[in-house]
Amino acid sequence: MSSYKELLAQREKLEKQIEEAKSREYAEVLNEIKQKMADYGISLTELGGGRAPKGGAKAARPRAGVAPKYRDPDSGSTWSGRGKPPRWIAGLDREKFLIQK
Repeated sequence: MSSYKELLAQREKLEKQIEEAKSREYAEVLNEIKQKMADYGISLTELGGGRAPKGGAKAARPRAGVAPKYRDPDSGSTWSGRGKPPRWIAGLDREKFLIQK
């Protein structure tokens, strides 16, 4: 029966062999794919790797900014009340920081 350290050494050796085999075969496989694409006139766009055709998805409209709801009296920093609260308001009563309209 093999020891733990011996098994780890065997695994490391196998992993190196796997990487070497993958590296050797990678170039061959890539060349085969390129050759078949050339033989059949297949483009990257047909495979989904090219750019989208013109007239695709429309750009999103810009969002309007949210008005600040709270202001830090010391620094003047503001917060809309959305998302994670900043340090200056976290855990405190937010009523004291409300911006009067």
